[in-house]
Amino acid sequence: MTEKKIKTTAKTSSKKATTKKTAVKEQELILDAVNAGYKAGDVYQALANAGSALTVGEIAKQANISEADTILGIGWLFKEGKIKGDKDKVTLA
Repeated sequence: MTEKKIKTTAKTSSKKATTKKTAVKEQELILDAVNAGYKAGDVYQALANAGSALTVGEIAKQANISEADTILGIGWLFKEGKIKGDKDKVTLA
């Protein structure tokens, strides 16, 4: 009588955590007078609707534009004297 040796191996499943990488589409900033004028209008409307001083981030969120476009519009409005700075916030002049 021969003995049979049965070798058993325990399979371990090791799941590696995978991170899903998504491509972030970088928004293009168009620097021309027409675009700057439109962004200035967006910024002005956001400030007018708020009725109080807002930060750059708050203006961008309310106007639904990027912070870079917000700064472009703010520059236009500063040049025209339509807004004024109040520490880290901007308000209508």
